[in-house]
Amino acid sequence: MNALAATNRNFRLASRLLGLDSKLEKSLLIPFREIKVECTIPKDDGTLASYVGFRVQHDNARGPMKGGIRYHPEVDPDEVNALAQLMTWKTAVADIPYGGAKGGIGCTPRDLSKSELERLTRVFTQKIHDLIGIHTDVPAPDMGTNAQTMAWILDEYSKFHGHSPAVVTGKPIDLGGSLGREAATGRGVVYATEALLAEYGKSVKGLTFVIQGFGNVGSWAARLIHERGGKVIAVSDITGAVKNPNGIDIPELLKHKEATGSLKSFGGGDFMDPNELLVHECDVLVPCALGGVLNRENAADVKAKFIIEAANHPTDPDADEVNFLLFSANNVELKF
Repeated sequence: MNALAATNRNFRLASRLLGLDSKLEKSLLIPFREIKVECTIPKDDGTLASYVGFRVQHDNARGPMKGGIRYHPEVDPDEVNALAQLMTWKTAVADIPYGGAKGGIGCTPRDLSKSELERLTRVFTQKIHDLIGIHTDVPAPDMGTNAQTMAWILDEYSKFHGHSPAVVTGKPIDLGGSLGREAATGRGVVYATEALLAEYGKSVKGLTFVIQGFGNVGSWAARLIHERGGKVIAVSDITGAVKNPNGIDIPELLKHKEATGSLKSFGGGDFMDPNELLVHECDVLVPCALGGVLNRENAADVKAKFIIEAANHPTDPDADEVNFLLFSANNVELKF
């Protein structure tokens, strides 16, 4: 199901349960502002490349809008709109004075050099600088972006508005970033997992975990689960998937990915088909990547006893009969 259609469907269900007026429901579904910009940059080889950037500002009723910027080839208006809407609900659930926003550029970061990524980020910031700001809309890292990306945005924005470190979160510590921010979402995932397991008289120690996505969230979740005695038996990211029924040595896998940029050729496990990861036998499944990965086609085949949602809307509404827990609001709380 389309990301926006799925998010709207979930909201309408919540709206009916809350008894919201139809006019209010319609108002909350329509974003405050949608921005689409062309970003043309010179590449390292001298050619020109054009990309499309988006920023959707969903709602500012509770305070400045807040949300990440992702670089991914599947970024499109509907996905960004859905994620902006989800940010509105997450900041409200966490009861902090922010609204919701989201942004992104349709690109493949691993195919771009560091200098090309910098140029792309600065051009995007030039196009939206007058629509973001400390009291208006505060970007943050997301899939395919990081603290360095936020540093470029901060620097470019400051050219127009003066030094403004609070215009982004997730920036480097030396530029005023928050200690612990990098691990916040992954740590929140583990806290949520511990709370859920405790209700069933279980703990992380000794249970088997499968983690889809080994970026910021997935890698930190895996590291913290490993430290608590959990057995991570399968991991995947965009470069491939690896499994080890006896448990993957997560510190060694982190070193391998840092050195090679990939999960491929890791000596501490066997290669597996990434498409089989979500239905791999385990106690706890943790999707940390894209939305809609659990759907009508594969939900019935999921063997995990528990699912912890660490991505944005990884469970399609058609698969909602699968038990799940959403706990990605922790990261928003730390930013506040």
